[in-house]
Amino acid sequence: MAKDKKKKGADTKAVAKAAKAAKQEKKAGKKDKKIATKNKDVDSDAESVDLDEVLAQYAKEQEQYLAITEVPCDPPSARTSSLIIGNPANDNELFLYGGEYYNGAVVNFYSDLYVYNIKKDLWSKVTSPNSPYPRSGHAWCRAANTKDIYLFGGEFSSPKQGTFYHYNDFWKLDPQSREWTRIEVKGKAQNPPARSGHRMVGFKQYIILFGGFQDTSATTKYLNDIWIYDCVNFVWHTPKLQSARAVPDARSSFTLLPHEQGAVLYGGYSRVKTAAGGKQQQVKGKKQQSGGGGATRMVLKPKVHEDTWFIRIIPPPADQPSTTLPTVSWERRKRPANTPNPARAGATMAFHKGRGIMFGGVHDVEESEEGIDSEFFNQLFVWNIERNRYMPLNLRRPKANANKKAAQQANVSRRDRARADEEELLANLKALEMKAGGIVAPTSDDEGEQKEKEQDDEEEDTRPEKPRLYEFPHPRFNAALTVQGDTLYIYGGTFEKGDREFTFDELWSLNLNHLDGVVEIFKRDLEDWQGSDDEADSDEEDDEYSDEDDDEDDEDRSAAASTAPTSVTDSPVAVPTKEPEEDIGTTEEISALTDTLPHPRPFESRRAFYERTSEAWQNVILEEMSYGATNQTIRSPKEIKKAAFDRAEEKWWDCREEIRALEDEQEAAGIGEVVSLADKEGGAGGGVGRRR
Repeated sequence: MAKDKKKKGADTKAVAKAAKAAKQEKKAGKKDKKIATKNKDVDSDAESVDLDEVLAQYAKEQEQYLAITEVPCDPPSARTSSLIIGNPANDNELFLYGGEYYNGAVVNFYSDLYVYNIKKDLWSKVTSPNSPYPRSGHAWCRAANTKDIYLFGGEFSSPKQGTFYHYNDFWKLDPQSREWTRIEVKGKAQNPPARSGHRMVGFKQYIILFGGFQDTSATTKYLNDIWIYDCVNFVWHTPKLQSARAVPDARSSFTLLPHEQGAVLYGGYSRVKTAAGGKQQQVKGKKQQSGGGGATRMVLKPKVHEDTWFIRIIPPPADQPSTTLPTVSWERRKRPANTPNPARAGATMAFHKGRGIMFGGVHDVEESEEGIDSEFFNQLFVWNIERNRYMPLNLRRPKANANKKAAQQANVSRRDRARADEEELLANLKALEMKAGGIVAPTSDDEGEQKEKEQDDEEEDTRPEKPRLYEFPHPRFNAALTVQGDTLYIYGGTFEKGDREFTFDELWSLNLNHLDGVVEIFKRDLEDWQGSDDEADSDEEDDEYSDEDDDEDDEDRSAAASTAPTSVTDSPVAVPTKEPEEDIGTTEEISALTDTLPHPRPFESRRAFYERTSEAWQNVILEEMSYGATNQTIRSPKEIKKAAFDRAEEKWWDCREEIRALEDEQEAAGIGEVVSLADKEGGAGGGVGRRR
């Protein structure tokens, strides 16, 4: 009986204790309560969370969706390590998937697929009965032979990151129906091992996957294996490489861009084992012994890679069976010229017209084992893949009212001239096609398609007016980048201050043609940090969104973008230069303006450039056809025009940085548009109009 009373008293105390705890939780702040409810197993996280059970529960919840639905919604919540990509089937849409958000206490992972309509400035959320599990650090890319999007890998963890899970699943997204399909390998073939931080790119019928890392609570293993997925035969394989040739070091967070003969790799991040001890000193990146014995130990040091590699892929001959594997080889390229200095990790890059557009990054100065001082960047660089060099891109502020009015009049006059010359250009094109030898003139349907395309191009954007800034967004690393059309989109990213980590909740756009300011598509205040009070209080006065940052002098930013940045200690950071072991690529820089092909003039748009040089480019295509120098199968006048336009556009973008430099020089000297009067019959009349 006494035992029962004792047990009853213990139960009463337990009930009272639970009631008191519930009362305290009720008094807590709204946000803390929301987090506590959402993560009710956080306190017991550590090693007790079974991630397989969590993912199984998620899969069960997904099965409740009976069909694919797409409903309007607000922009995505703040997240990092997510990915954004342009819809390959619709130039007016962007896709955003996955990511994670860490508030200083717990981390949440997402599996949401968002669609952004560019012209309508509207977001929608897609739900599906079959979609990938929540993840971050995954990779996806467009297929080169279809309009599908492929996704592989990524990572997931318990709320307090006590346990980790890496995926090795492979998915295909239909961009039109929004349907996810998990791709299962055939027979005894295997998927690549689980990983995150890797990169993928499409080439012909193949998907190329390289690198990444596998992380556990104890160790981190970086990878340098390469895998090729055949989108026709639906199988992964690891190519057989030549044993005598060098291969890239293991790494993650690198750049992998498409190339007409494979892919190009640049940079990356890893941690390598380094001997350290009390008797060693670090002097200018070299270890020197200060004398004496002293025990040494192996530690992991961060390494930012600056090397460049070319993945050459030679598809099998057409007469071989479809299952024949391509030939794959690594080739080390010369180090790019004018690389960003100092070297930076977390600088993301998007592909555009044979160029890589790079933004942001962080440079760590490790002063001691206890702390790391970091410098963050918000510069924009363009990497010309063929000529293997970097150039900074600077924003252009609007001119004075008089100059702005003159520029508008010049634009109007250019459009008028284009319309006035349309009949003459079409007549020249027909004559050229007849001269090519039995090639029929384009049909009226072709002309109608061309006019419809021109009308679509001239259609005004109906989006509401957005704020436009003439300085790049706040410094950050691991921002998600993509290019749709000629517009660069920058989503999210991370910034650190002391022990605090800020996840940006915003989307920006930049017209790569005009560079006329960065447009704020949406921007929301940063979420509250849930870390310790000491961390929060230490940086209140140094919030990264202070008004002082917004009032920074533009001239200083332009100068900083064109010169080597300094470290956080305001002293130059020396980057040691080292000759590569193997030099594949050009040995000297060649200007894109020095060849015999037509090239654009300062202040000349792509359309005006093509209209002026279309006959010359079509002659180039016809000459290449006569000598068999082109790999394209061209059989009709429409295909000739398409090939000529592609070559002209490629040349325009290849010359863009050099032409822009000439434009800046002319503007500084007070010179406006330069036009040759010999370009058009009756040039005197046109010249009078241009001089007004």
